[in-house]
Amino acid sequence: MSARLSLRLDFDTGHRLGPGKVALLEAIGRTGSIAAAGREFGMAYRRAWLLADELNRTFDGPLIEAQGGGRNGGGARLTKLGTEVVRLYRAAEAKAAKSAGLELRRMTRRLSRQAS
Repeated sequence: MSARLSLRLDFDTGHRLGPGKVALLEAIGRTGSIAAAGREFGMAYRRAWLLADELNRTFDGPLIEAQGGGRNGGGARLTKLGTEVVRLYRAAEAKAAKSAGLELRRMTRRLSRQAS
């Protein structure tokens, strides 16, 4: 048995950043599309777009830059700030996991072996 640490940041502004939003950002960066990124998570386009819009309003600049549709289709990409936010989040996540490693291992050893 093992444990995995999840990190959610609750900013004073009321905005939040956690593993789901960061995974969406990474998927947008990988696929070049808000719609395709949403599909990776079984998410409707509207939900993915609303999350992308929320992420763009959370920081002092946009994290995602969308190109309009048209003959060649639209697309989206992470901005420099978007790439930086993902990098900073993943670094904080790794530091938190490393710092809490001993405690997580100790708790894991105390987990019930009974199926839930």
